[in-house]
Amino acid sequence: MSIQRVPFDRLPADLVAELTAAGLDAGAVYDAVELALDEDLPAAGPGEMPSEDVTSMATIPPEATGVGVFAAREEGVVAGLGLAALVFHYVMGDTVTVTDRVPDGARVAPGDVVMRVAGQTRGLLTAERTALNYASHLSGVATATARWVAALDGTNAKVLDTRKTLPGLRDLEKYAVRCGGGVNHRFSLSDMALVKDNHVVAAGGVVPAYDAVRRAYPDLPVEVEVTTLEELKELLDAGCERILLDNMTTEQMRAAVEMTAGRATLEASGGLTLERAREVAETGVDLISVGALTHSVRVFDLGLDLSEG
Repeated sequence: MSIQRVPFDRLPADLVAELTAAGLDAGAVYDAVELALDEDLPAAGPGEMPSEDVTSMATIPPEATGVGVFAAREEGVVAGLGLAALVFHYVMGDTVTVTDRVPDGARVAPGDVVMRVAGQTRGLLTAERTALNYASHLSGVATATARWVAALDGTNAKVLDTRKTLPGLRDLEKYAVRCGGGVNHRFSLSDMALVKDNHVVAAGGVVPAYDAVRRAYPDLPVEVEVTTLEELKELLDAGCERILLDNMTTEQMRAAVEMTAGRATLEASGGLTLERAREVAETGVDLISVGALTHSVRVFDLGLDLSEG
């Protein structure tokens, strides 16, 4: 079979509703899937039909049907299975049946079946890699986040993501962080001001930088990065309510929490590791931001095994 490229308005309504309820723009997700499949099946030019999966076309009879079983090969938290289902519906339309899909955010063990897809074998294998790329990567993000959440259990600290995301995948990766129990930081450069070290240098200090943002965007949330306790005191006196403690030692963070005494939300950041997570959380900081949740995460080992239908 050739790829169907099912239009957005013909996708299963319950799948679109599920993605929307999860905080995703279902139309943007559809566009991302379309771009991903364009890589595997490029068209010769504008208005031309996409190319074919030549291996599947050559080796599989057109009438052949099969069942593909997605199974976890390690312990972790899954995410992106709704997106994987969308890939199959995009390629195969209503000729594919998706069953036994576990909810995103579920914890799974090796051997657990997380989704089944049934239909024409050519279509299943055409969609397989794109579906696995999304689900394996996003499950890796969710699993890594869940490990941090577990390490912080019993403390008041929450694990936070960053903007260190793969271009074009930010919303999906931040969704996977939520599936793992984490909290999202800002999504763009415009929904929150984050004054970093270079902004401080350009503005002439932490307080001038903070004041400049407050004057320009009085209603916008603002966070300022500090590297010393002296800078922290200056910002607290200026009324800053969210402060990032960058690359501080455990002792410095503990002193920062004592100095702040609840007057501001404190976020720890900079080279933090899972092994050090609880030690940092027990200083009393409110948030721990971890770029590694998205920028260097290991993919989750998820596989698809095909059997004849």
